[in-house]
Amino acid sequence: MSTAGRARVMVWHRAPADDADAVAKAYDQISRHLEGTPGLIGNELLRSTKDPHRLVVLSEWESLAAFRVWEEGVSHRPSTSPLRQYQDREQENFFEVFEVSAAF
Repeated sequence: MSTAGRARVMVWHRAPADDADAVAKAYDQISRHLEGTPGLIGNELLRSTKDPHRLVVLSEWESLAAFRVWEEGVSHRPSTSPLRQYQDREQENFFEVFEVSAAF
């Protein structure tokens, strides 16, 4: 099965010093809400092995077009709002979209 043409979206987050699980809690809430979203293949929450307060949400989409349709839709902002407060805005690019150009 080819994954070329799929899109992967990465959003960097930072959990508060006093609640290392805050991002995970918000991620769980959002993931349940997004279940069944057209074009969304799945997502993962990745935690840094060096800094447990630094996390990345990686979502995989059937295509860049499918992601853009969802991103520009009316449900995008409300459905992801629980995580927004934890976005790591100190990153130069706290949000990046990649299109899979090759996979083995």
